[in-house]
Amino acid sequence: MKDRWKQCVTWISCFFILLYVPQTAAAYEEMELYARSAVLMDGDSGRILYGRGEDTPMPMASTTKIMTCIVALEQAELDMICTVSENAAAQPKVKLGMIKGDTFYLEDLLYSLMLESHNDTAVCIAEAVGGSVQGFADRMNQKAAQIGCENTYYITPNGLDAQDARGEHHTTAEELALVMRYCLRQSECSGLFLKITRAASHTFTNVAGSRNYSCTNHNALLTILKEAVSGKTGFTGKAGYCYIGAAQRDGRLLIVSLLACGWPNNKGYKWVDTKKLVKYGFENFEKRLLVEQPQKTADICVSGGSVPSVATAVDYAGTTGKVSNTTVLMQPGEQVEVRTKLAENLQAPVQKGQEVGRVSYLVGGTVYAQYPVVAREVVPVWNYTSCLRELIHRILFLYTG
Repeated sequence: MKDRWKQCVTWISCFFILLYVPQTAAAYEEMELYARSAVLMDGDSGRILYGRGEDTPMPMASTTKIMTCIVALEQAELDMICTVSENAAAQPKVKLGMIKGDTFYLEDLLYSLMLESHNDTAVCIAEAVGGSVQGFADRMNQKAAQIGCENTYYITPNGLDAQDARGEHHTTAEELALVMRYCLRQSECSGLFLKITRAASHTFTNVAGSRNYSCTNHNALLTILKEAVSGKTGFTGKAGYCYIGAAQRDGRLLIVSLLACGWPNNKGYKWVDTKKLVKYGFENFEKRLLVEQPQKTADICVSGGSVPSVATAVDYAGTTGKVSNTTVLMQPGEQVEVRTKLAENLQAPVQKGQEVGRVSYLVGGTVYAQYPVVAREVVPVWNYTSCLRELIHRILFLYTG
């Protein structure tokens, strides 16, 4: 009877523990979304807070243009004059309506690109900055590789469906979010990117001043969600409706990436999914420091040295002992795991500041920060010369101390 009572108490305890333990991101894999592929990312750390088919290669339509914009910002001047080619003028709608031979300032074209998603503008920018569409696409792919995208391939600067000998124009929801994170947090031109993508409208003329143009921002999230800070819509018949956007509250930056989020007549699905993911992120994740206090590390044995071991310390941001300010969005109850790997033995001489190991900080099994462990002092080789030097030093210390 007592055993049955113990079992009953155990089952009841387990029930309440499961009831009150915070759910992890993995527990929300069945979240109801319209998008076939989706990601909610912590814009600061890059942590995926929610994913559905996040690593599936898919066409991304005009969300491509965030890469077009950031490459142009980084590699050209805003007052650069762009000349319209026959190829640019012949692009399909949506388009600015350029005329072959006309000229524009790059800055104005970037507003046309990001607010109205003009396809002719994208080609004009690509040809001006990269020399050709192919040349600019090469630069886009190089930048993607630098960002860490391994499953993204750009063929066009406007995101129209395309295919060549290397494959289709594509990305994944995770890597599209990584590109947006780069645009907002890592690029030296992030301020300009935000200024352009947040603008409600922009009016301009061609260089000659003979034609007037006006652009209105089609990122509806900026008006329907007060925390929204940037975004880009996209659509092709193959890609469906796509969206990449970001929202910020209380120092937390969330990035939402949606691919294949409905087809006509379901243009509003992307806003429903985005608001749902943003709401989930703000309600379930809090900003936490990865390193709350310096991690202590053990001494390491030294062979052939003047002393048998050397003291070590973690080098946070170049200054030993200084705590890093790296943050990660985490759910209540989640823990930071610290893994330390040190050399088993060192051979003299050992230099002060010499790297002798690494400390890794993980959340949910993923590494979000690594720091070197360094020697805190010099350990010279123990030989006749060093022995004599040490003996002299000690004698002098006795007589002068």
